[in-house]
Amino acid sequence: MRDYLKFYIDGQWVQPQGANGGSKTVDVINPATEAVAGRVTLGTAEDVDLAVRAARKAFPSYSQTSREERIDLLERIIAEYQKRFEDMAKAITEEMGAPSWLAQRAQAAMGVAHVQTALQVLKDYKFEEDRGTTRLVKEPIGVCAFITPWNWPVNQIACKVAPALAVGCTMVLKPSEVAPFSAWIWTEILAAAGVPAGVFNLVNGDGPTVGAALSSHPEVDMVSFTGSTRAGIEVAKNAAPTVKRVHQELGGKSPNIILDDADYQKAVGGGVASVMMNSGQSCNAPTRMLVPQKRMDEVIAIAKAAAEAHTVGDPNGNSKLGPVVSEVQWNKIQGLIQKGVDEGATLVSGGPGKPEGLETGYYVKPTVFANVTPTMTIAKEEIFGPVLAILGYDGVDQAVAIGNDTEYGLAAYVSGNNESEVRAVASKLRAGQVILNGAGPDLMAPFGGYKMSGNGREWGDHAFGEFLETKAVLGYGAKVAAE
Repeated sequence: MRDYLKFYIDGQWVQPQGANGGSKTVDVINPATEAVAGRVTLGTAEDVDLAVRAARKAFPSYSQTSREERIDLLERIIAEYQKRFEDMAKAITEEMGAPSWLAQRAQAAMGVAHVQTALQVLKDYKFEEDRGTTRLVKEPIGVCAFITPWNWPVNQIACKVAPALAVGCTMVLKPSEVAPFSAWIWTEILAAAGVPAGVFNLVNGDGPTVGAALSSHPEVDMVSFTGSTRAGIEVAKNAAPTVKRVHQELGGKSPNIILDDADYQKAVGGGVASVMMNSGQSCNAPTRMLVPQKRMDEVIAIAKAAAEAHTVGDPNGNSKLGPVVSEVQWNKIQGLIQKGVDEGATLVSGGPGKPEGLETGYYVKPTVFANVTPTMTIAKEEIFGPVLAILGYDGVDQAVAIGNDTEYGLAAYVSGNNESEVRAVASKLRAGQVILNGAGPDLMAPFGGYKMSGNGREWGDHAFGEFLETKAVLGYGAKVAAE
């Protein structure tokens, strides 16, 4: 039982402002057992104000630290993270149900990888540039508010905090109250690494209270949010009166276009696996598979076999899929699966209800629908569960049109053997990332979306720009006139 009832403000673990009667606690549920795994305190606007003021107080000194000082700090964070790696992986499995193999190889691994990437970028990043007699200077934007989700909890914390620390910003983090354990361990890591007081602060809480207080706070210079598009719109509205910078990484409904000359066993099987990983709880999952209509039967057979090979069960065992994060999410996913059935899609595998023998835990059957049309609900709405929709197309131009026919634009996927055609299709897709022939992740590649998938980019050197202002110093290189 984890009782994480304090907040980390100004370098200290402190009692919430409402500890003598005003603060509420919330249970954190282990989604595999439906049992209470711990508690966190829900903060208030007063807690947010204390944390923001601590970050503001720390900014003048931290923003002036040297590149070498910040390099040393990131190196210490990496060293401390490695000491706590197993703790981090176990916490992620417990709080959001990621299978232990996935928590270790991907979830926890991405947390430290983002710090390592920020360190690599920082060593050579150009904060100053001369153009004629003008010097362009990139300076830390100030106090940053980070609101992060539960699906890749420490990944989303690290890809915001690491570049912000690298460029000299101070910050306040509000992790998801659904999966807050990893954020607590992350904070312990930063404290052990000697992050100066006030530079990093943690306040737990919900979106309507702590999230709104952060995004509207006049002393916050930018807010970075990852989550649903609906919540991202609220963040932007709250931030608007203070004209602060807003960075958002939001929803997705990514198309996966498989061309006629692709290796279908590899492309279809890999597409199914990508959707099912993390129990479908990834915003960039290729949840719309687009295939030539004439090959639909072949695709159905491959997809059915691939989906049925994905075992579901105890995340501490050998299962490929654990549970989804909560009862709320389970109910939402079940409703959308039923919509697919009701609207006439062909149910290839899975379907409504829990897998046999898994009555306890928020488990979802790996589900594949075929003969889906673009107007069906499961082709339009982000399901955020292990559910794949297969759509047919009659030509490449139609495939591209269907692929772009979405309010989202986070990612897209293309598979085929003709390199020129694959690249040509990629050039027509309106998405922030396009993955060709199952290419693996690139931590230096910018990550973010077009349209209602958000604003701005994370990862690599592009992430640094989100936390920097540009100052032009005119006359910097001009010779001083003799008196």
